[in-house]
Amino acid sequence: MPLEWEERPETVAPLSLPPSDKPVLRLSLWPHRSLPKKGFVFFIGITLGLICVPLLAVIGTVVLWALLPFLGVTVGGVWYALQRSYRDGEILEELTLWDDRLHLVRHNPRGPRQEWEANPHWVRIALHEQGGPVENYITLMGAGREVEIGAFLSPEERMEIYRDLSTRLKRAA
Repeated sequence: MPLEWEERPETVAPLSLPPSDKPVLRLSLWPHRSLPKKGFVFFIGITLGLICVPLLAVIGTVVLWALLPFLGVTVGGVWYALQRSYRDGEILEELTLWDDRLHLVRHNPRGPRQEWEANPHWVRIALHEQGGPVENYITLMGAGREVEIGAFLSPEERMEIYRDLSTRLKRAA
């Protein structure tokens, strides 16, 4: 699952730092990568090889030179589409919990960074099984706002996040 829980045991903070400056918990979420970088190179190589197979029949003719630009544009288009998919998937959501505050940051690939902060004692987590933009939509409510978390995950993963996050927030409050 594309998530990472970081639990930091409570330790005695140095006198220069108040205890609330040490996070108790951090959750990082990111979208799936169905095609890793190694697979990307393999896929482009196979695509180029398969596109070149029909060219064997026209080697040494003028038709080869007429087809090459179109084949180059095709491979370039596949390359661009996959690279764009990688850039769009660079979403990262980080939820950090301190004793006195809960901070959610969403790093968008093309757009501003979004932040939300609230007191964990007053934060409510809600699961919208139906009626949300996606199935099993999770929201956090607090500080006068309602924000989403993990909308890019699968419905099963959102259910698991909901259960884990509910338990951990109850423990922290």
